[in-house]
Amino acid sequence: MNESRAAVRYAKAVLDLAVENKATEQVEKDFRSILSTITGSTELQEMLGSPVLKGELKKKALSEIFKGSDSVTEGLISTLVDNKRISILNDVAEKFIILNEARKGQGVAMVTTAVPLSGELEKKILSKVVQLTGNESTIENKVDESIIGGFILRVGDLQYDASIANKLSNLKREFTNSL
Repeated sequence: MNESRAAVRYAKAVLDLAVENKATEQVEKDFRSILSTITGSTELQEMLGSPVLKGELKKKALSEIFKGSDSVTEGLISTLVDNKRISILNDVAEKFIILNEARKGQGVAMVTTAVPLSGELEKKILSKVVQLTGNESTIENKVDESIIGGFILRVGDLQYDASIANKLSNLKREFTNSL
């Protein structure tokens, strides 16, 4: 919870700076790249979360991986490393995208599934999100095999968890409480 609040604060600060520098589109593009790169690489996730690796090594690796990023993005990475918060980079990127889409009058629906969404299913989810929120939205699909099946839909601060892993967890809790 605490890391999530910190990620929102960093994302808001970066959004303000990006708006001031008229670089919101480039920074959003950078953050989409960061989000997909970190989500797709368990090695990178482990490196960012490792307390053993020195901050300078992490900063050097990230600047090499995300070479050509906007100065606002590079500044955020540097600040997160200096503040020993680089492990929340992925969360900051996600929150920034959500905040920037909301600023533009669009929403981002984050859909986590065990397998990639098909085009037809993505259209159905998108129309349902627009119907529920009344805002234009885009879908960001995250693949996480640990949810086993089903999906987790997050739009802004709202989350609907229809994953098999969640249902199994609830079933386990019910059995434990009934003993």
